[in-house]
Amino acid sequence: MKTSRRSFLKSSIAAGGALGLGLGQRFAAAESVGERESGRRADSRQARSLEILILGGTNFTGPHHVRYALERGHSVTIFTRGRRKPGLFQDAFEHVEHLIGDREDNLEALRGRSWDAVIDASGMNEKWTRDSAQLLEDAVGTYLYISSTGVYYPYLTTEIEENTELVLVDESEGENIESWYGVMKALSEIEARKAFGERTCIVRPGYIVGPLDWTHRGTYWPDRLARGGEVLVPGKKSDLVQQIDVRDLTEWIIHLLENEVHGVFNATGPASPMTMEEFVHGMRAATSSEPTWTWIEDYDFLIEQEITYAIPWVLPVGDNLGSQRIDNARAKAAGLTFRPIALTAMETLEWYYSDAVTDEQRTNPPMVITPEREAQILTEWKAR
Repeated sequence: MKTSRRSFLKSSIAAGGALGLGLGQRFAAAESVGERESGRRADSRQARSLEILILGGTNFTGPHHVRYALERGHSVTIFTRGRRKPGLFQDAFEHVEHLIGDREDNLEALRGRSWDAVIDASGMNEKWTRDSAQLLEDAVGTYLYISSTGVYYPYLTTEIEENTELVLVDESEGENIESWYGVMKALSEIEARKAFGERTCIVRPGYIVGPLDWTHRGTYWPDRLARGGEVLVPGKKSDLVQQIDVRDLTEWIIHLLENEVHGVFNATGPASPMTMEEFVHGMRAATSSEPTWTWIEDYDFLIEQEITYAIPWVLPVGDNLGSQRIDNARAKAAGLTFRPIALTAMETLEWYYSDAVTDEQRTNPPMVITPEREAQILTEWKAR
């Protein structure tokens, strides 16, 4: 992608409202967030300085939380095992207090301290959440637990709201990762509420994409469209898709803390229903390539080829019938806003092809549709 075209597209799409990546590892706290956001979330009250504890902080969402919280004038403490360096905004972490421990068996660094709020960004089993919530119950004002829309799995209905009944037993006994993960998150939510009651805020994201997405779920489509050529697009053009930019999620979470908002929120985008056709054409606006589209809308053929997802598209049948129809009205009412998907795609590519990612890390990412597999499927499709 030529730099001039990228700059033009970026300024056009963002219309002056985007918050930059800071890929040069600069920490610019002096510039006011209100000016940089150009009016984003104008309903948020003037922020008072908060002391925020992040359980985690160096993985996907953490650096974005840290960067934005510091720019808003808050004090940040992170609690980690000290094994991973942040992949972005490393200069910002020089302004952060680092506590070392382990959520499995060593929370000693948290004892005898107090904070205004905690963001539980690394809850991977209910014991971790129970132990940290009980320890911090009288030391923290708000406990914000980052959960998942996976708490609704299996998605057997197309109308899923925050009051949809959760599944609390993993019938697969760990054999089905979606079932295990959803139940783990649901049980962890319960543990947080047991300790903090009405002071709990539960945020349930769907697929999170954007810079630092090491799952590669959000890098496939930007990278694929940037390469151009004949593009296999699975699913019906009318299939709905949902995802959220990591910065939209993390910035909104900081605003929830600033405004002392509690409750349960589905946090997925976009603002209004988006079809797969709209999604790929929106992504196309972020590149200068010239793709051609080959749609494969035959579900049976896709199942035969073991193509049941290409995130954010998920085959909308069976247990995943409503997975991309999660209602987000409550989060939008609480101030959640969304970047254009083309801007997310563009800035994901900027990160993915920056010095923050090595050639080795870009080699053979774990994607269900590799270039070789795509070519093979297209050949078989045309031969039918």
